[in-house]
Amino acid sequence: MNDIIEALDASVRSVCGKYGADDEALRRTDGWNPSLWSALESIGVTTLSVPEEYGGSGGDVVTAVAVLEVLGEHAAAVPFAETALLAGRLLSGCGVQVPPGPLAAIVAGPELQVQPTVSGVQMSGVARRVPWARAAEHLVVLAEDRVILLRRAEGLVAQGTNIAGEPRDDVAFDCAVPAERVYWLRGEPQRVVREQRLRTTLARAALIAGAARRALERTVAYAGEREQFGRPIGKFQAVQQHLAAMAGEVLLTKIAVEAAAVAVDADSGAEVAVAAAKTVAGQAAGLVASLAHQVHGALGYTEEHPLRHSTTRLWAWRDEAGNEAACSAVLDQHVLAAGKGGLWPLISGAAYVPVPTKESR
Repeated sequence: MNDIIEALDASVRSVCGKYGADDEALRRTDGWNPSLWSALESIGVTTLSVPEEYGGSGGDVVTAVAVLEVLGEHAAAVPFAETALLAGRLLSGCGVQVPPGPLAAIVAGPELQVQPTVSGVQMSGVARRVPWARAAEHLVVLAEDRVILLRRAEGLVAQGTNIAGEPRDDVAFDCAVPAERVYWLRGEPQRVVREQRLRTTLARAALIAGAARRALERTVAYAGEREQFGRPIGKFQAVQQHLAAMAGEVLLTKIAVEAAAVAVDADSGAEVAVAAAKTVAGQAAGLVASLAHQVHGALGYTEEHPLRHSTTRLWAWRDEAGNEAACSAVLDQHVLAAGKGGLWPLISGAAYVPVPTKESR
């Protein structure tokens, strides 16, 4: 961990502790925590990975992922990934200043139509299950070769949630957007869509890494406090095996996520690295949540127990932005395309140099 990431880690942990990231009563204001968001804005992390010339804090994906791990650990109800990694990046990629406040990102699907007009575009239709739409001050829509900036009031938000209670809202549009808020992409649309998909998947994997770590910490603490037959249950071999398995999954996920962040920054092998990270994270989410609840017993399932803040998010994030099956399929495609000569370079990042045969000498 370099000095910048170490300092950010400490700062984000401090504000999460101060503004109730783990406190249900303080977190729930229309499904999110505006006090925590304001505190994160004050330390300059909400626009990480957005260049400074476009209103961001600079930084790279590796740094943003480090913050996401901490936020996932604290079950922080804020749209950090959507603002810093997704919507903010779309706007800055068009050379546009990123507006202050939380943002939500939308990739236009078949239910959302965007028609050019003389004075801008006409938007109609619905965007489904938009993360944090109700909390966003602006909605940033990627529609083919354009990026469109809308105020939240220009869409009708129908509130929904994932199984962890995080906002996943439907937004209906029927509005005209003036040309000054419609921007042309500077890069190839397919490349921008790919980048958005990779960043979304990586963000969920990073959040899982943090939540899994918190579930492990709570389980280790509980195993040391809860007694059966006159001694802590953490002294029993079966429980120790559970804790060891959880610790292995937590470490593996952290390593995979951070390696994927490096690949995204370098734009080298990112597709494989992100798919691998999300596959590993999804598998870890299932095992860590299961073993944490086994050790806690019925207590961990109660509404009052904080373990559920981590495990419900593990289950929710596991299925978002591609589950293990979908990400494993991406890996399969790359392995088949690489062929037997390219398999090792594919998984190691090394350059492939064919071994000379007798026929080629």
